Amino acid sequence: MRIKTYDTFLNLRTEGAKAFAVLIDPDKVDNEAACLRLINMGIENKIDFFFVGGSLITTNNFGSLVSLIKQVCDIPVVLFPGSNMNIEPAADAILFLSLISGRNPELLIGQHVVAAPVLKRSKLEVLATGYMLISSGNQTTVSYMSNTTPIPHDKPSVAACTAVAGEMLGLKLLYMDAGSGAQQPVSTKMINMVRKSVDIPLIVGGGIDNRHKASRAFEAGADVIVVGNAIEKNPGLLIEMAELTDHYNQKLKC
Repeated sequence: MRIKTYDTFLNLRTEGAKAFAVLIDPDKVDNEAACLRLINMGIENKIDFFFVGGSLITTNNFGSLVSLIKQVCDIPVVLFPGSNMNIEPAADAILFLSLISGRNPELLIGQHVVAAPVLKRSKLEVLATGYMLISSGNQTTVSYMSNTTPIPHDKPSVAACTAVAGEMLGLKLLYMDAGSGAQQPVSTKMINMVRKSVDIPLIVGGGIDNRHKASRAFEAGADVIVVGNAIEKNPGLLIEMAELTDHYNQKLKC
């Protein structure tokens, strides 16, 4: 029997281990062959999760992409929804994102009310996730589409207080995101302050486009790093990130 996705996140936090997730945006997958190449690279390099979704999805291949991943591997598929339209029952779990860094009621609770009955009928594992958008030096798609102001890059105390509030509200995960195509990743100072402020698992993504940045995020306290846009530009980066993650976990066994 497969371990529940949330238990995997909890085990990472408890054991001090690290994980690597590849984010696939359905809008950026050119064809099935290209997608299969990416999936097979993920299998060969033993990545931990496939996240599927994006801030703006205009194609109709969301469901077929999830099904394709499930057909060829048993790596957990976690939905990263941009709206209540991005629900695919064939996945394993969904990040039920509440944008706690913003003040847009639609993304704090509104979209969730619409999605709740659909999710209740599905077999998806629902992961209540505090989503924190962090300023990255340029306006990203997610900041534009969400109509929210990101937490300033140089205000780690604001991020920490926001994270604590999310944990107190009962959220199970935190996801700090600089956004797809970010000029700079979430700062190590901010990651570290958030990590020291909360006990729940911490996911970090956006702007992580090389091994050095990934290593700094892990060292600062990220339990999971998410890379998407950078891999689309440089598929070899997937191998580097997987090797780095394995390196950290091997050190735990020594």
